[in-house]
Amino acid sequence: MQYFVRRPWDLPHREITEESAYHSRKQHRREFLQVMGIAGIAGATTGLIGCGSEPTLEDLQTTPTGRPPKISASDGTADPNNRTTQELVDPGLPTEVELAVYPAERNDEFQYGRDETPEKAALQYTNFYEFSQEKSSWQLVRDFKPRPWTVEIDGLCDKPMQLDLDDIAKKMTFEERAYRHRCVETWAMCVPWTGFELAQLIQLAEPKPSAKYVRMETVNRPDEMPGINATPDYPWPYAEGLTIEEAMNKLTFIATGIYGKLLPKQNGSPLRLVTPWKYGFKCIKSIVKITLTAEQPKTFWNTLIPERYGFTANVDPQETIPWPQNSEWMLGTNEGFFGGAKRYPTEKYNGYGEYVAKLYVS
Repeated sequence: MQYFVRRPWDLPHREITEESAYHSRKQHRREFLQVMGIAGIAGATTGLIGCGSEPTLEDLQTTPTGRPPKISASDGTADPNNRTTQELVDPGLPTEVELAVYPAERNDEFQYGRDETPEKAALQYTNFYEFSQEKSSWQLVRDFKPRPWTVEIDGLCDKPMQLDLDDIAKKMTFEERAYRHRCVETWAMCVPWTGFELAQLIQLAEPKPSAKYVRMETVNRPDEMPGINATPDYPWPYAEGLTIEEAMNKLTFIATGIYGKLLPKQNGSPLRLVTPWKYGFKCIKSIVKITLTAEQPKTFWNTLIPERYGFTANVDPQETIPWPQNSEWMLGTNEGFFGGAKRYPTEKYNGYGEYVAKLYVS
């Protein structure tokens, strides 16, 4: 392997969609939920940064806990904004052990096949329903504290355990992978994740032969995550699941970083699942618990709308629920879901069939 030196990427020229296609566009998931009579989070927009203005990349990179403060006074008591020493001390800043894994080597086995998505687009356009049902989570994550952090592994295993981020940084083998990502809303992106195979983490706990599924759970902090209180009827905490074979597949990844840096809060800091052959709602964010179980676990979207969101959720161009999935558009190449981006044909398993198709042979 060689270290990957990232270069600027030229965006393709926008291709204009005919007006008839624009007017026959499909519903966005937020609109779909409103039609279904399920509570929305559109009103949870307090604490906006530059409300109504376009954020800079710097605005989007102030996470996971903000850039380290620059102390100007010689005694360290204040900075140019007149913050006190106590206000400058951020216990959530990443440790030296965590940062030691960056930069990670690029695994050349995985290639996009398309241009890399602009970093700003990937950090701004995110789904994180604990904060907002809109694509505005980056504006609402200021109070969220992703450090310190502990992950519990329990259930059908011989060595249940709790690990903090330093434990994980010391025990895991980190690398960077260029993965395609596909959302059920039909947008897609190509981003470089830093992290490790989920199988490494599960093997530490020594699963029992009776473990058939892996359940994962997101942190549940209503005081820090305004979307939770805005939707009390949702099945919080957010949970997702995989079969044990899916979880142990080499493609299944736990991301701790993106674009060579630590994950921002809105992208799932400090730990998120990445399963590039499945729809994005399977990629659970801010994981605090992993449970090995013999029974198929209940998951967030499958519980909320079971007839629309299946447990397996593999990318499939033949799928028509919750809307046709036969094409996709690339994030960062247009003005949004209703814009005029070029659409690409969807590939079965998002193009990763060589790694996972064998898992679904009956």
